[in-house]
Amino acid sequence: MALLKRFVSGSKTIWPLDVSFTFSNGLGTQTVADSDGDLLLPVFTSDMPVKGTVTIAPHPGKKVEHLGIRLELVGAIDLFFDKANSCEFVCTSTNLEGVGVLMAERAYDFCFDDVDKSLQSYYGSNFRLRYFVRVSLARQYGLNYENLAQLLVRTPTPMPEANPGPKMEVGIEDSLHIEFCFNQSTFALDDTIIGKVYFLLCKIKVERAELQLIKRETYGSGDDVHTDTTTIHTFELMDGAPVRGEAIPVRLHLSSVPDLTPTFKNVNNRFSVTYLLSLILIEEDTGARFFKSMEVGFVRR
Repeated sequence: MALLKRFVSGSKTIWPLDVSFTFSNGLGTQTVADSDGDLLLPVFTSDMPVKGTVTIAPHPGKKVEHLGIRLELVGAIDLFFDKANSCEFVCTSTNLEGVGVLMAERAYDFCFDDVDKSLQSYYGSNFRLRYFVRVSLARQYGLNYENLAQLLVRTPTPMPEANPGPKMEVGIEDSLHIEFCFNQSTFALDDTIIGKVYFLLCKIKVERAELQLIKRETYGSGDDVHTDTTTIHTFELMDGAPVRGEAIPVRLHLSSVPDLTPTFKNVNNRFSVTYLLSLILIEEDTGARFFKSMEVGFVRR
């Protein structure tokens, strides 16, 4: 696997050394959008060991005294707007060297096996769940030297055995009665959502109908819970006035939806990520919007 661009965390101090990571196994790489910019990261499943090499090279003419070199595999949840509740939920470490002096470049092979990586990586607008390998050189005075490389954990999940198709209704007394239903309630990230919208009664002038896929991020605990919603895809169902008894087919290819992730429910009592399908009708005369939403689930297959 190609050498990953290094990522330095926690300080803008220019250290008198360079650190780089390579990973010798994994499932290739994937680009993710992070608060630090787009990152090209190696991909692992939850049951794969994390193997690679970390190389530490003092700058020419420099020597680096240290009290020991340690390497860690860390799983962390970062809440961007509530850093007090951020946490490291997994941390496995190994000592690479005792007290000493680095005079020249050194390469250290590593293998983290049997580490709990059951939680999948997630990079969102308000929080992230990430894994990284971190190397640190302890110093007697001043800040420790630290550097890290992130990795993605992707875990295939089976579809639920019971997966009934939901059915919902939108109605305004004596003016509008719409029923919409879908073939199932939980989908794989590469599935196609198939359904129909039935206009059982329609006495208002409908200009158009849309189906929106909405992501909802919830984070916090107790009385301090925050929710943020984002429309990640809008699908036009119809353009023009429907008639009574009309049935409009729905086919939404999820592979075309950017940044779609699995559903996360109450991860470590810190965050959830859920999705809604929202049917929206726009009235022609007044521009009034009528909508109804239902929750759907997504899994990585």
